[in-house]
Amino acid sequence: MKDIALVIMAAGIGSRYGAGIKQLQKVGPKGEIIIDYSIHDALEAGFNRVIFIIRKDIEEEFKEVIGSRIEKICPVEYVFQDKNDLPEGFTCPEDRTKPWGTGQAVLACRHILDVPFVVINADDYYGKEAFVKMYKFLEEHENTTDQYCMAGYKLVNTLSENGTVTRGVCEMDEDANLMGIVETHNTGRVADGTYSCDEGISLSDDSLVSMNMWGVTPEYIGILEDKFEEFLQNIDAEDLKAEFLLPLIMDELIKTGQSTIKVLSTPDRWFGVTYQEDKDSVVAAFKQLVADGVYSEDLWAK
Repeated sequence: MKDIALVIMAAGIGSRYGAGIKQLQKVGPKGEIIIDYSIHDALEAGFNRVIFIIRKDIEEEFKEVIGSRIEKICPVEYVFQDKNDLPEGFTCPEDRTKPWGTGQAVLACRHILDVPFVVINADDYYGKEAFVKMYKFLEEHENTTDQYCMAGYKLVNTLSENGTVTRGVCEMDEDANLMGIVETHNTGRVADGTYSCDEGISLSDDSLVSMNMWGVTPEYIGILEDKFEEFLQNIDAEDLKAEFLLPLIMDELIKTGQSTIKVLSTPDRWFGVTYQEDKDSVVAAFKQLVADGVYSEDLWAK
């Protein structure tokens, strides 16, 4: 069994969700949160280490709700995303309120990550198959420096009943290598069963989309460091909302020929708490998964 880590991004500020820390909302029959199920599925697939990326101000609550329990099950480490954690020579604008996006979040792990890893969002449920496929890919490609992977979900399996979504639609070649990602906004099904989005591109139920689940090898951290400096050098000093985002970084690596990214398609249904109203449907979904025998009612019972 290989040493492969699961990196969970839990530092995001859920502005659409409203009050409360959405990553810590209880959705399972015994008070489990979505992260519980992701960790359970990852460990089952072979992952053996968990790294939480959080904000310093939620550390106490985060450890109380999830961290202290998981520490009893597998090795756990914490890193903190901070808007002021910048390369030498750069300073954060005084008026900036948020950190610099998912790319900077992963960079917070730079001092402790030296193994292949999969990075996921804390508030998304990914299903079992994606973890199995990504573990196998990283196991087979642990000694490569330019081959990564991502989980691809059918668009129909990634929608919210309570509003439109933003989705990264995958463009692929015949070998399922990612050729690009088209970010769509206000994406949803309309009355006749077709899809609409602000960008006006053609979408179908089977369109594969990225849910920010990426598998990479250790040298990716060095690539992120270089790209982050480049990003900071080129943004407008007045832009207080610029973000260094994983999908955009991956897109650049593909288009410059620096890396290939295999899209590992999964039939699993994604769900998450994008809007506050989503919580009831997520609770119902986990209840059904327990009823179907996918999970036991007491997830961590020995």
